[in-house]
Amino acid sequence: YPFVTLHQPSAFYGVNSMELCGGRIDTAGLNRGLQELASGAEISGYFHRVMNQHLLPSGRVRYQPLSHYAGDDDGHAIESLLSGKRTPVRVRRKIVDAKHYGPTVPSTHTPRFTVDTGARLTTPNTLPDIIGTASGATAPRHFVVLGAGKTAIDTCTWLMESGADADAITWVVPRDPWLLNRAVQQNGEAFFQAAIGGQADQMEAFARATSIDDLFLRLEACGMLLRIDRGRTPTMFHLATVTGPEVELLRRIRHVVRLGRVVALEPGTMRLEGGAVPLKADSVVVDCTASAVDTPPPQPVFQGERIVLQMLRLPQPAFSAALIAYVEAHHADEAKGNLLCRPVPFPRTLQDYPRSMLASMTNQFRWGQDPDLRRWIRESRLDGFGKLVAGADRDDAAKQATIARLKEQSVAAMANLPKLAAGADRSAAPGMPD
Repeated sequence: YPFVTLHQPSAFYGVNSMELCGGRIDTAGLNRGLQELASGAEISGYFHRVMNQHLLPSGRVRYQPLSHYAGDDDGHAIESLLSGKRTPVRVRRKIVDAKHYGPTVPSTHTPRFTVDTGARLTTPNTLPDIIGTASGATAPRHFVVLGAGKTAIDTCTWLMESGADADAITWVVPRDPWLLNRAVQQNGEAFFQAAIGGQADQMEAFARATSIDDLFLRLEACGMLLRIDRGRTPTMFHLATVTGPEVELLRRIRHVVRLGRVVALEPGTMRLEGGAVPLKADSVVVDCTASAVDTPPPQPVFQGERIVLQMLRLPQPAFSAALIAYVEAHHADEAKGNLLCRPVPFPRTLQDYPRSMLASMTNQFRWGQDPDLRRWIRESRLDGFGKLVAGADRDDAAKQATIARLKEQSVAAMANLPKLAAGADRSAAPGMPD
């Protein structure tokens, strides 16, 4: 959608060999004081440069835009979306399958609710055009935002920053979310204590937590997590990342509907699992209910002639893909490659989070046992925290104390995470509702 930006700083994103942005600090807006977030247009321009300035000039890459993979039992092929022409492809080594975590976006997904003729439904992609081209009686003055994920959050904040009154927004929140605090996800030298100290705080929360509820409250208390409504305990955590000012802005929305998911949209009425809500005539409903990431069960990364890209460290897909590429280039033994590239399951519930973090930290431990891989990680621009730790002045007592605390609490966290994961499994057993 036109107003989309990255969740995390641009420094964590893109290909390893080419910076996405210059590490600038935002001086205005809801991200003020933190490292910049690339917009959707900047990301598209970045990958255009990657292709045309790095890959194509190498002579080793052919680019097939506006095409899709059309392989079947008879072989591999690429089919043009413009002409329908199929181009057979001979796979000399391997196929890289990047669709395991394929995204679902509002503009192309099918709503899970019925939409009657006359109901005014749109998506974030077309919302700016609807606002910009409507006039008079057709101009929307009230906005009903469906969903509680990052897309819905972006839509609500964009509307208010663009001039909409908070009372003109009705927000349908089926489940309240826990949100990652972007302030402790920075990797610049100026953010050392917030970033590395924040990691140490997070490890201490994992080490001391006695239950899932206790864990999330500890993560909130140390500043790792945020919630919008302080009076409600969130039940959803999908790694959406925001700032404190964003949360403060969202708290201005007073018309929050918590009646479950929408089941039907009719002219003048929105029906939800827990009841019906009337809609004003000048309302437009914005569908933000698409799941950003499909989460099928993990599978081996290296599968003969196929490499299946998956998350190896939460929540960093770009770093994970780069590390898979390094392992593919340096380890011919498939078993060794899969040992170093154990997929981390994407958390869908609060109970999933300890299990996902245990897998992510176990990967980190294995990588540390491989000297060459450890060195590559330290030099990778996508691994910002490693550089911060390695580059810390040995004579800086405060930084060295923070690093020592991080190491100490990481060991304690690794000891306690299996207990949290086991407790989560018991709490989610049949007969005990999630």
